[in-house]
Amino acid sequence: MAVTKSSIPQLAWDKVRPAPVVLVSGTEEFLAERAIRALRDLLKAEDPSLEINDIEADQYSPGELITLASPSLFNDPRLLRAVNVEKCTDAFITETIAYLEHPADDTYLVLRHAGGVRGKKLLDAIRSGAGNGIEIACLELKKDTEKMDFAAAEFAAAGRRVTGVAIRALVSAFSDDLAELASACQQLLADDSDEITEVTVERYYSGRVETNAFKVADAAIAGRRGEALVLLRHALSSGADPVPIVAAFASKVRTMAKIAGNTAPAGQLAQKFGLAPWQVDRARRDLHGWNEQGLGRAIETIADTDAQIKGLGRDPVFALERMIGVIASRGDDPR
Repeated sequence: MAVTKSSIPQLAWDKVRPAPVVLVSGTEEFLAERAIRALRDLLKAEDPSLEINDIEADQYSPGELITLASPSLFNDPRLLRAVNVEKCTDAFITETIAYLEHPADDTYLVLRHAGGVRGKKLLDAIRSGAGNGIEIACLELKKDTEKMDFAAAEFAAAGRRVTGVAIRALVSAFSDDLAELASACQQLLADDSDEITEVTVERYYSGRVETNAFKVADAAIAGRRGEALVLLRHALSSGADPVPIVAAFASKVRTMAKIAGNTAPAGQLAQKFGLAPWQVDRARRDLHGWNEQGLGRAIETIADTDAQIKGLGRDPVFALERMIGVIASRGDDPR
């Protein structure tokens, strides 16, 4: 993903490869750290004698770069990691631009620049091709679809199966922090189940899956149509994707349908349906005012809305608002 006009290869954070100069740009610190760590691991695997040194560009001492890049006694490969380049000193800019003319052999210089205009002359030099470098663009993942792709890739890399609803629930719970989302994925990967489902996610993170999508669903299921519409519009204006919103409705109404008419203890039903006891209790509270016919119509409406927002319809917002109207009226279409 390109961030500006450039004459050098610009690669995604997970496509990092060795080069004499590696510019790691962009505001997403977690992805930048991932990319730099992956490069270190690649170089370490190629030669365990890799020598690693860190440079703080905002506290740079003149001559530091050339000293660290000088050949070692045993000619071991070197990885030089320069951080805070967006706040670098004038000496760092001057000496790094000079270094680009003749990069040291068996040396890999990584420059981490988190954004801003400071160091632009250096960045322009790298992007023009000086130093024979590459750029790793670590831009913030703003859309839910991008975060879902990220989470799916985490499970795919580990060779684990995961359902789409589970990924949507994860993103809903951890949409504000990519590092937390990645950590949650890693924790779920430690689960010994064959497939990671929404039940797995809820078992681990029941306290976190109370996000915008579920707040919309809660309000609608409780019959508060106006509040649900306000929450929906706020969620959409904040960048929420319609798909996980529908998934939240589907998850809650499906649980309600399982529990409807069952008078057995919560613990027994939880074990039978693979739920947590609190989910059974919540579903029973949500069922007040609902009947079997209303649940059936709600499930049909959610399925139709899912199809509408995935390409069958032209106006996903209208489809979402209609779904909220049906759910808030306990299964009756208010049109």
